[in-house]
Amino acid sequence: QVQLVESGGGSVQTGGSLRLSCAASENIPSNLYMNWFRQAPGGEREGVACIRVDADFTLYSEPVKGRFIVSQDRDQNAWNLQMNSLKPEDTGMYYCATGHYCFRQQEIVGWGSGTQVTVSS
Repeated sequence: QVQLVESGGGSVQTGGSLRLSCAASENIPSNLYMNWFRQAPGGEREGVACIRVDADFTLYSEPVKGRFIVSQDRDQNAWNLQMNSLKPEDTGMYYCATGHYCFRQQEIVGWGSGTQVTVSS
């Protein structure tokens, strides 16, 4: 199966920015979607950003809308999540995942192992 590897996590202060990247081991079909999920300490995993691989559709959860931007370099099998104006509640483990649509975990077909994001107040 396709392997996904996240990078770019770290620790920042409130208001800072981070850029996460997700590298895929092979081409992702254009009818699939690349998701970004996150899981706060003690919380549930939730979808935060999603892009259709043909780049014709994006979706964001309300808590991150206007602050996060998902993009892709399909030719390089790479996806990015630019996170701006970070807040402590953005803290968590961030995962990229391929699926048949956005934010539906039952439709996910491949997960990365995650990268930690910590936002300090």
